[in-house]
Amino acid sequence: MSIDATTSAPRRVRETFDVTVPALVHSDWAAELPWLVQGTTTRGARGRELDLGLFTGGSPGAVVQRNWGRLLALTAMTAAVHARQLHETEVRWHETGEAGLRLVEPCDGHATDQAGVLLAVSTADCVPVFAVAPGARAVAALHAGWRGASAGVLERGLEMLARRAGEDVSDLLVHLGPAICGKCYEVGPEVFTALGLPAPRAPRSVDLRGVLAARAAAEGVDPSRLTISAHCTRCTGSGLFSHRGGDLGRQVGYIGVRP
Repeated sequence: MSIDATTSAPRRVRETFDVTVPALVHSDWAAELPWLVQGTTTRGARGRELDLGLFTGGSPGAVVQRNWGRLLALTAMTAAVHARQLHETEVRWHETGEAGLRLVEPCDGHATDQAGVLLAVSTADCVPVFAVAPGARAVAALHAGWRGASAGVLERGLEMLARRAGEDVSDLLVHLGPAICGKCYEVGPEVFTALGLPAPRAPRSVDLRGVLAARAAAEGVDPSRLTISAHCTRCTGSGLFSHRGGDLGRQVGYIGVRP
């Protein structure tokens, strides 16, 4: 289906596995936007896990640093931008800079129009949000757990990308990537309240990507340009790290403009 096809609701996609990275890649975007680099890494092969968690202690620091070097080499990008994430709403715009892994001030989102800069957010149940302004060839990656979602990280990131790209929010492409699904994500009443949903009396499951999709639509994103991953970090056997599953390792959602 074409990215521009008209539909009344966000479409679910099951990203395809790219064995070279390894990562789950939005195949429609890969086919129709050849200048784009995008994906969500998986844990990789047993004994050679691609743990990219710089702040979680899942793997020795030297191993994680090597894994970031692997990611840059396999995606053929010049620099990777990452930060300690706070579950808040700060989104940073990035220009070109030194090669290699660049750790910036803590934030939960990154955006750029510079070729060769790989934007990366780490997840292990939270939602990696990818946004593209096709006309300007500008991109953003956002980290959205329930706290960030309730605080407005999605809206903040989309507004920044559209403004910097000189495009309307309705022109953006948005993908809600691999994350814990609604069936697996049980939370307390306080989370429902924070997300603006009717609060149950006891813990219940919530579809965080569904909440984010509704927020994206309210922000002006065209539903025909909004997709939701069918992969779950817990139940679809997709080879992903899961915090609720006891993993300390982290995958990253990455996006960038090819050099």
